[in-house]
Amino acid sequence: MRRYSTVVVLALLLALTAACTNKKAVNPLANVGSKQPDKVLFDRAMDAMKHNHFDVARMTLQTLINTYPDSEYVARAKLAVADSWYAEGGTTALQQAEIQYKDFRTFFPNMPEAAEAQLKVANIHYQEMEKPDRDYTHAMRAEEEYRALIMEYPDSKLVSQAKQRLREVQEVLADREFGIGRFYYLRMAYPAAIARLKTLVDRYPLYSGADEALYLLGQSYEGEINAVRKNPRLNEVAKTRMIEELTKNAAEAYGRIIKRYPAMDRAVDAKSRLEALHQPVPRPTRAALENSKKEEASRQQTGMLSKGLGNFEKSPDVSRAARVGEPTMVDPEPVTATGVVKELTSAMGGGNSKLKVETVSGTPPPNQEAPRSDAGVANAVSPAAAVPAAAAAAELKPTVADPNELRPNVEPDPNVLPPLQQSNQLDSGGGATSAASSSATTKNEEMADISSSKKKKKKGLAKLNPF
Repeated sequence: MRRYSTVVVLALLLALTAACTNKKAVNPLANVGSKQPDKVLFDRAMDAMKHNHFDVARMTLQTLINTYPDSEYVARAKLAVADSWYAEGGTTALQQAEIQYKDFRTFFPNMPEAAEAQLKVANIHYQEMEKPDRDYTHAMRAEEEYRALIMEYPDSKLVSQAKQRLREVQEVLADREFGIGRFYYLRMAYPAAIARLKTLVDRYPLYSGADEALYLLGQSYEGEINAVRKNPRLNEVAKTRMIEELTKNAAEAYGRIIKRYPAMDRAVDAKSRLEALHQPVPRPTRAALENSKKEEASRQQTGMLSKGLGNFEKSPDVSRAARVGEPTMVDPEPVTATGVVKELTSAMGGGNSKLKVETVSGTPPPNQEAPRSDAGVANAVSPAAAVPAAAAAAELKPTVADPNELRPNVEPDPNVLPPLQQSNQLDSGGGATSAASSSATTKNEEMADISSSKKKKKKGLAKLNPF
């Protein structure tokens, strides 16, 4: 019995000695359920964020970053800190989130998550964006940040999402510009209206009201035509040249509706105005027609209930934004009211040298051709003899008003768009025609003039007309 016990003890000692001297021996249970300490901290932080314990999550993540600066989880930890502020919400938290996301892009610009951080920065301003008639600071910042994502990370899978958000942001910004341009138009401040509306259609071609903006742009040019005709301080050469330039600009605005937005509502009205101005009516291409139809089909329709509830919300309604098409990435040079006035004033120095000036008295020079039959006066002189001389310009009489022009005596309602203006017909040579065909007259009689009294027109011209 004693011998058997001795053998057992010797066997155990030999086994223990072999286990201690064999360095390759590995305990198979050593790694079961065990984790690295940095991974443990990261998992704890993620669990805290899952339960909305954002302060605990940020403290845990900061401990991981400070304690293990070389860990493979440092980049994800810094991004998670920003995500915790983003998920917490609120103005202050979102500001901290933006700072953290930009820090992440600074330290890790080549990581795939950098595009995600840039998208989150843009989304912060998108969430804070207000309606078009209110503060537009966040809308401008959102447009800038979405453009940065698209341009800096063109191969990212987030580009398509950024483009759609950019289209929605630009819809809000365009709606704001349209409201300002319409405001100036209703008050007959036509140079300011032209500047706003032209900038709008050049900068945001995907705007849901682009056809309406172009139509108001053409109407503003027509309103300026009437203002030029009724200005007694201008001679007839200057008037004719300015009317030619304004008519060309109005025709360009109306023609753009037909060529770029043929499927929108104002295309028919634009055609009528071109015919009334005796301007050629362009025909849209098949590609332009299909593109316009796709844009209109991609827009969502807002129901009455949604519109009613939208009045109580801070965020704007972006349902009318297009879902197709490329958003504008670089803003064109904006048009200013001063530039519009300079352009119209410069038109006074050019034009056809054969244009006539109506005078009260005098005889034509020997080399002057006979006055036109539709001039309405007996004598005419050349612009070269009349325009530079201040005394001759003082003797000029104002143009006789068209007896067919409508003069309603109803004060305009600022909340309602005014009807169309009744403008004099222009012939192919640039002069005013004395009579129109019966069909054109019928169409023009259906177009009412802009509502305003004679007294208000006179006051408005003296106050707003730059000439």
